[in-house]
Amino acid sequence: MPVVIRTDEEIALMRESGHLLELVHQALHAMIRPGVSTAEINRAGDRKIRELGGVPNFLDYDGYPASICVSVNDEVVHGIPSDDRILKEGDIVSLDAGLIWKGYHSDAARTWIVGRAATETERLVEDTRMSFFEGMRFARAGHHLYEISAAIGAYAAERGYGVVEELCGHGIGTHLHEPPQIPNYRQKGRGILLVPGMVLAIEPMINLGTKEIEWMSDGWTVRTADREPSAHYENTVLITDGDPELLTCTGFDERELIRTMHA
Repeated sequence: MPVVIRTDEEIALMRESGHLLELVHQALHAMIRPGVSTAEINRAGDRKIRELGGVPNFLDYDGYPASICVSVNDEVVHGIPSDDRILKEGDIVSLDAGLIWKGYHSDAARTWIVGRAATETERLVEDTRMSFFEGMRFARAGHHLYEISAAIGAYAAERGYGVVEELCGHGIGTHLHEPPQIPNYRQKGRGILLVPGMVLAIEPMINLGTKEIEWMSDGWTVRTADREPSAHYENTVLITDGDPELLTCTGFDERELIRTMHA
């Protein structure tokens, strides 16, 4: 399947899909506190998506059993929500969520701190977010895809983190996962030329320790091999003639950050 260039009509629908997902993430963020179970977060996310008129695109995707991936501490991605997994002070929790709106997908992830965590863990969460915005310097028409990958990886590696290599970002549109794949570390080539109308889900997954990961026996949950914390940050991104547009942007700060980086 080739990389699809979206029409203005499609972009309008994807913008709506992204905005709805933004509202879901805002609602879930408000729930993050000690004593909340990961299953409660999933149920609230599923309910919010449906209330907004969307369809959860993670639920039953290749058999995944929930609408929200809830990954805690050393879980990199795809944590399965459970009534027995209770958040406590000092945890970090990554929420990966997506929905379908009128046939078009959106996908975004955020890592939140439960109360206060160790300084190095709090720094990991912020640096993972900032690695995404380093990549946004190159998410512009005329640049090449792997310039984004190299920028993300360099930012994280310079700060001593492990950059997950087995998992990557992806194109998105009428399917949750479409070409191209988007690694988070330097590649040998330059990758495809970016042109207006491409929509990409760019998602750094950064570990406090080693880059190595392990898949758990549930077939979904991915954990760091050394059991050190991991953080995840993702947006659905539209390539334009100018600055990239974050279709799942959570607020003014992100948009202002993009403008500052390209000034």
